[in-house]
Amino acid sequence: QVQVVESGGGLVQAGGSLRLSCAASGSIFSIGDMGWYRQAPGKQRELVATITSNSNTYYADSRKGRFTISRDNAKNTVYLQMNSLKPEDTAVYYCNAEVRSSMWSGRHDYWGQGTQVTVSS
Repeated sequence: QVQVVESGGGLVQAGGSLRLSCAASGSIFSIGDMGWYRQAPGKQRELVATITSNSNTYYADSRKGRFTISRDNAKNTVYLQMNSLKPEDTAVYYCNAEVRSSMWSGRHDYWGQGTQVTVSS
């Protein structure tokens, strides 16, 4: 079994910064893409950023320049540095990892439980 656990959320004032972390553990042979998504109250979950195993990154347009995704493959961990936070960034942030549990298995998506980010004005 694979576990994905996020941390680092909290309450911050507008203009502040937060760094989210997400660690995958358990039965892991390899991890492909990892990513961050978020879901605000009453809205659908949306993509924030993704990163491939060789650190190619993709950002949703509105997050470019303020958010930075990175990963440490040795630790099976992905990070999201969020700067210049705005009240509209308030949401539950979820981590996703594409995991192969063995060389014979395909990739499966695993999600964390989410971490709350609240930006006050």
